Amino acid sequence: MSTPDFIYTIYIRTTPEKVWAAITNPEFRRQYWVDGISSDWEKGSEWQHKSQDQICTAGKVLESVPPTLLVITWVDPSLPDDGSRVTFEIKAFEDMVRLNVVHGDFKPGSIMAKRISEGWPRVLSSLKTLLESGRALNTWAGFEPSCGPRS
Repeated sequence: MSTPDFIYTIYIRTTPEKVWAAITNPEFRRQYWVDGISSDWEKGSEWQHKSQDQICTAGKVLESVPPTLLVITWVDPSLPDDGSRVTFEIKAFEDMVRLNVVHGDFKPGSIMAKRISEGWPRVLSSLKTLLESGRALNTWAGFEPSCGPRS
């Protein structure tokens, strides 16, 4: 049985350009999510998230249309057969942006599906709070993220 896609939709009082920057700019992203994600976010480029010199997740950029669409593959190098795909869709509506994050294409029995189901709501809540108030949430309060296999 396949794992369904996780679909997260949030509305943020900001611009598409600021949401794009929040997703792709390392200094901006560091404020609400994690350190150590690097890429030029061009189609075909690789990206990776490192923590303490260990690659936690990585992948390739499948589509990149600033500031409206970013599609990437997503894999934990310790679980190379458990890859998936993340799509960020950014659309302006009046004085706000609708951000859809779709994380899917999971393999049956995916460990990653369980891991991201807790992570994305935290990350996106912090992103919204930062863009609207200038101050991010403590994204990982009560949770210790780490690299490598977890159940």
